[in-house]
Amino acid sequence: MTEHREGEPIEILLVEDNPGDVRLTKEAFREGGINNTLHVVSDGEAALDFLFQRGEYEDATRPHLVLLDLNLPKLDGHDVLERIRADDDLHRLPVIILTSSESERDVVESYERNSNAYLTKPVRPNDFIDLVQTFEEFWLTLVRLPPRPE
Repeated sequence: MTEHREGEPIEILLVEDNPGDVRLTKEAFREGGINNTLHVVSDGEAALDFLFQRGEYEDATRPHLVLLDLNLPKLDGHDVLERIRADDDLHRLPVIILTSSESERDVVESYERNSNAYLTKPVRPNDFIDLVQTFEEFWLTLVRLPPRPE
């Protein structure tokens, strides 16, 4: 496992099926000016293929953290999170839920499955950008991330 070193890009996997939210997230990261690489997949099965380096993602870089929507096609975010936590190599990978769901049940289930944080997407685009930039400042500047699984 290699540890993130200051100045190196932070690898982020965004699991999001809404193209508008992907665009806003990319815009917010670009405006934040933090050196990162944002990989995007649009469903739960592709997320697991990326993380487990299967199929078209066999050469994918393991991310430092995952931004995970809950409401995904093929396999929902809770199931993706459960499979990440069950894997010996990935179980420490920080997973932040980024979803439109305000359901208390979703919040509880996400933490029961050991998500690292739960963020609700604001409706207004500017508020969404502010949320992503606040996330970026905290998780990519202040927090010390664990080494990436190889």
